[in-house]
Amino acid sequence: MILETFPVGLLQCNCSILGDEATGEAMVIDPGDNVAYILERLEAQGLKLKQIVVTHGHIDHVGGAVKLKRATGASILMNKNDLSQLKIMNIQAAWLGVKAPEVAPPDESAGEGLIVRVGSHKGEVLQTPGHTQGSICLHFVPEGILFAGDTLFAGSIGRTDLPGGNGKQILRSIHDRLMPLPDETRVIPGHGAETTIGMEKAENPFLI
Repeated sequence: MILETFPVGLLQCNCSILGDEATGEAMVIDPGDNVAYILERLEAQGLKLKQIVVTHGHIDHVGGAVKLKRATGASILMNKNDLSQLKIMNIQAAWLGVKAPEVAPPDESAGEGLIVRVGSHKGEVLQTPGHTQGSICLHFVPEGILFAGDTLFAGSIGRTDLPGGNGKQILRSIHDRLMPLPDETRVIPGHGAETTIGMEKAENPFLI
């Protein structure tokens, strides 16, 4: 698997490109901004974008999705429970003092258990509400990688004080859906440094 993760946008959201060497197919997770750079990296790797997966409907994760779809023809997947986040995009933009990006409903809802594919690599959608009601994670089992969105961070968890947030719910999501994963699972969060499930079990003050 080809994997590149880099920060995009004002809030430095971690955007990831996943590619399959054999087929040249690619998936982008959380294209919050800097679409020109995302397209540049896809071209540099010789990849054709097939899917755009958005872990939740906050502006810093979804802001570039429609623009990226228009440039590539790729479909957008996001959980339907975050359609309400798209409806308040102008409010989200005002919080940051920026212009609201164009947004649109996803082509498919990323519901619990949905399998997304990039070539021979398959990821499973885990619904993890709490940061928002439509928050999801993507678990690639053979590769041992979890794309955690803003549910779990290195040493922290997602904030729950914005519309759709729920503190008890996010802890339940993490304990029930993420902590049972193998300790060696790489966690690529929505912001900041990589971690592992085992490290967060042992050291995350919100989970101990």
